[in-house]
Amino acid sequence: MNGEILALGTELLMGELTDINSSYIASRLPRLGISVQHISLVKDSLEDLVGALELAISRSDIIFTTGGLGPTHDDITREAIGQAVNEDLQIDPSLAEDLRKWFRQRGMPMPAANNKQAMRIPSAEAIPNSEGTAPGWWVEKDDKVIVAMPGPPGELHNMWEQKVAPRLRARNSGQVIVTRNIKTINIGESALAEKISSFTEGANPYLGIYAKRDGVHLRIISSASTEKKAREMLAPIEKGIIEAVGFYIWGFDDDTPEKVAAESLLNAGYTLAVMESCTGGLLASTITDVPGSSRFFKGGIVAYSNESKIENGVSRELIEKHGVISEEIAKLMAKAICTRMNADVGIGITGVAGLSEQEGKPAGTVCLGISIKGKEYSRELRLPPRREVVKTRATATALIELRRKLTQA
Repeated sequence: MNGEILALGTELLMGELTDINSSYIASRLPRLGISVQHISLVKDSLEDLVGALELAISRSDIIFTTGGLGPTHDDITREAIGQAVNEDLQIDPSLAEDLRKWFRQRGMPMPAANNKQAMRIPSAEAIPNSEGTAPGWWVEKDDKVIVAMPGPPGELHNMWEQKVAPRLRARNSGQVIVTRNIKTINIGESALAEKISSFTEGANPYLGIYAKRDGVHLRIISSASTEKKAREMLAPIEKGIIEAVGFYIWGFDDDTPEKVAAESLLNAGYTLAVMESCTGGLLASTITDVPGSSRFFKGGIVAYSNESKIENGVSRELIEKHGVISEEIAKLMAKAICTRMNADVGIGITGVAGLSEQEGKPAGTVCLGISIKGKEYSRELRLPPRREVVKTRATATALIELRRKLTQA
């Protein structure tokens, strides 16, 4: 079954918002037997949206829309779908009552504009939205399906998991697509491609290579009549890749650097503290993205200046001796933060995130230090000299390296 995604909103085309809904939907469709053929961004224009929907209907079996279900004048998804399938909108009394109830429960009067969200066409079935006022639509007509969902990610995710995905699973056409992501680090894309070249020739399973902020990812895609058969086809490819590049693999599927580091810390019963410079607090922020991080994370310090590092336990003499951009100082930062916060494990990051060299070190040079119960480790990275890349890759690498050291201990 072929699928298509339309993300609606002029703000997406102006760069004011990033379209994360399309990637969310696209990542979940293969396991439901739906292959995404097209993803489009469409501005808040009725003419443009009707045209995009008519094109999508002509070439795809199922169309997913996100956004444009609010109560304002530029929320035009309902009107556009109505025109595309040649049906008129009418107020649905039950939907109108649901909206009034939603506002009553919050002690608020319902604005008249919200009546717009109670409208539907005859072939549309409302999809309840427990997180907001905008119900979605499930439209079936002429062997085509249109699934309209709200734009706010929280509302879309809840609607997808609770209502849309189960319904799609129930109507599966008999073809199942299974994916397996294998995540590597410390090996370049071309070098990795050489090592796995024997696995890239087939069409089913298909193997793709993608450069990401946390290394290079390999994605195996297998299609069969059942999930069991698809996984059986995929398994030899995964086994061969692990045998070929296992040293570089740090995670699979939904693993993130912060997630695997957190799991390793919790399994070991260790606490963590960080002292970071060029990452500017991103390391601590990323760690606290993990639910339950308070169980192991003691805290962090952004020691951006040399004086700040010295105030937090790094020797002035050793900074002068080795230079602040050095593995020695990164290890001292990790050790000092363990002492200061009484943590079992410490991470220190120092480097050059800007465009000009520092202490003779080129932009993109980053030094990582890790202290685990008094044992110290370090390494130097040479990253692309762009501030955002330096910060994100240094953060990801530090967490992956921590996980590796903990699992090797």
